[in-house]
Amino acid sequence: MDTMRERFAVTVSRLLDDDPRLAVVLAEIGKDGFTDAARAHPDRVINVGIREQLLVGVGGGLALTGMRPILHTFASFLVERPFEQVKLDFGHQGVGGVLVSAAGSYDWPAGGYTHMAPGDVALLDTLDGWTVHVPGHPDEAEALLRDAAAAGDDSVYVRLSAHSNSTPRDIDPGHFLTVREGRGGVVIAVGPMLDSVLTAVEGLDVTVLYATTVRPFDARTLRATAGARAGAGAGAGAAVDVVLVEPYLAGTSTAAVNDALADRPHRVLGLGIPRRELRRYGTIDEHLAGQGLDPASLRARISGFLR
Repeated sequence: MDTMRERFAVTVSRLLDDDPRLAVVLAEIGKDGFTDAARAHPDRVINVGIREQLLVGVGGGLALTGMRPILHTFASFLVERPFEQVKLDFGHQGVGGVLVSAAGSYDWPAGGYTHMAPGDVALLDTLDGWTVHVPGHPDEAEALLRDAAAAGDDSVYVRLSAHSNSTPRDIDPGHFLTVREGRGGVVIAVGPMLDSVLTAVEGLDVTVLYATTVRPFDARTLRATAGARAGAGAGAGAAVDVVLVEPYLAGTSTAAVNDALADRPHRVLGLGIPRRELRRYGTIDEHLAGQGLDPASLRARISGFLR
């Protein structure tokens, strides 16, 4: 299986052939994947070097001319380091583009904390109008990238990761997918957390929703699921238990869950990357275990909450 980043380069290179409005802006990282595209479209594949603020500024300038820019580098360099440019050159100017990140929360532990960005989605939450996609498989990444490229002038963030589920799902951008149904609670698995969640809840009577778009938050599906659970025997006045498992900062979407269920009794447990820094290198799997996001840890935390 190819990686999400490899699929990104192939998919966007093809989109450049089909849509003259698209342009790719890189900051050295990922340039090898666009070698052929740069030869074919030298005016629409731009490498600014290791200058992340300039990366975002050039993207904003292209958007002001009517282009649809696609910007790519590691999440820590795409969202955190040039956040002022994201806020001003896109948000304040009223233009849109597609930010495509890599490295996620801890994809390259050997790179250290400078290459980790567990707070990226929470940071974008401070801005208005951003769509946020979190694919869990390269096939899903391709579908969401195509959707983002065609999204008019909207601002879209696509969070790619080396952490991936074993099989793709038939996703619908913007909507949660019901993977399994139960009566004892609702577990929302975001992107690459799905496989671990399904292993963790094996034998538990819970509904699992799969989220690959987290902004806008699919409140309608969550509300319908909560209503179906009440109709299945929990009782109309019973509290709905919701566990949210995100591959970034824990609790990033708990406010969205609370807003969706504001008129219903409910409890929410937000699982994800804690604020404490895990000062180790290791592997992705070791980081999952260290953060309590491996299947065994998830089962203990989810079952303990639901009891």
